[in-house]
Amino acid sequence: MKKFSFLIFIVLIVGTPSIAQEYKPAQENLENREWFQDAKFGMFIHWGVYSVLGVHEWVMETQSIDKKTYEKIPAFFNPTEFDAEEWVLLAKSAGMKYITITTKHHDGFAMFDSKLTDWDIMDRTVYKKDVIKQMAEACKKHGLKLYLYYSQLDWYHNDYYPRGDTGKKAERPDNGNWENYLDFMNGQLTELLTNYGEIGGIWFDGWWDKKEADWQLRKTYDLIHELQPQAMIGSNHHQAPNEGEDFQMFEKDLPGENKGGFSGDSEVGSLPLETAETMAQRWGFSLQDKAYKSSKELIQYLVKAAGYNSNFLLNVGPMPNGKIQPEFVETLKVIGDWTSTYGQTIYGTRGGPIPPQSWGVSTQKEDRIYIHIMDWKTDNFFFPTIKKSIKNVVDFQSNKKLKHSTNSYGTLVELPKNRDYDTADFVLEVIIK
Repeated sequence: MKKFSFLIFIVLIVGTPSIAQEYKPAQENLENREWFQDAKFGMFIHWGVYSVLGVHEWVMETQSIDKKTYEKIPAFFNPTEFDAEEWVLLAKSAGMKYITITTKHHDGFAMFDSKLTDWDIMDRTVYKKDVIKQMAEACKKHGLKLYLYYSQLDWYHNDYYPRGDTGKKAERPDNGNWENYLDFMNGQLTELLTNYGEIGGIWFDGWWDKKEADWQLRKTYDLIHELQPQAMIGSNHHQAPNEGEDFQMFEKDLPGENKGGFSGDSEVGSLPLETAETMAQRWGFSLQDKAYKSSKELIQYLVKAAGYNSNFLLNVGPMPNGKIQPEFVETLKVIGDWTSTYGQTIYGTRGGPIPPQSWGVSTQKEDRIYIHIMDWKTDNFFFPTIKKSIKNVVDFQSNKKLKHSTNSYGTLVELPKNRDYDTADFVLEVIIK
């Protein structure tokens, strides 16, 4: 057994924050939100002991693996080729400004040194190194912000009771203390926000498993903001943001859309936005998942997200040896080539004055509007009226001025005749007065 009494110590230190007062973000939090919206592009990392099986991160649930059997898996997890600096530099070269990594997924296994349980990487694996610590150090060294994914849902912990909609085949005892589980969760969050330096934010998942439960969210959120005021809180609950949350996320969907089926009740609010998508189909490493998205698809997703005034969090699921699979590395290099050329058309921008269209989107920064044309097959391009007067329209790549004419309906632009119709994104730079 492992120092479980430390949990009591944590709870006593933290106390019970007031939940009656309206949440008012600290100045540091507001500044972090602004930075987040400017950053536009991040790397999502789903990595845990489940990678050993090469199925996906939900394997415990989808294959009905009971708790006792699942406990055998960590002994096979020994990522001797893991290099946190290599991961961070890969993200940076792709044009990503931050990393969000799983600290604990639904299987409850902590990828960090938790003193509240022995169900963690330090006690159950031969690797015995703190992955989150290594990532925190590498991110700090190379100037990327670190965000931490934490699953509120837990298929392993006995006090996650009554059971939710999932995890019913883990063969846990039919009893437990929900308050104890919440204390455990808050204790682990305290560890994460105390032991790893400045954290950009907490990315919650799993609330949807027990929608009617008393999650005491404000107690948890107030704890996070007390420990690190700048830390942004978001929750993948597929609903409108709750009080105390600092950004709104969308799973496999652009804000306002519901193609993935997760965002039915999720109206777009006024908080900073983020959409998360995978490079193939699964989030965690899946040996047979060959549904790789092309670099063109992912570049266009990044651009569309920016046009929807949203960030794009692109996921990789590293292999159990600690390497990111080569298909993903190659794609990220192509994306990096694009961001090195066109990055200024998305970084620091907000959604432009032209709403998303079938042909593409617009972004804007000060007196520059960037029109991203992703599906247009003729040499004359028309975009709707904007409020400001247009000074020039420029081919962003060549920096050549293009002929254009404006009337009450909009602006007609004569595009270059040798334009590549299959390019991921042809960008017009519209300079306004």
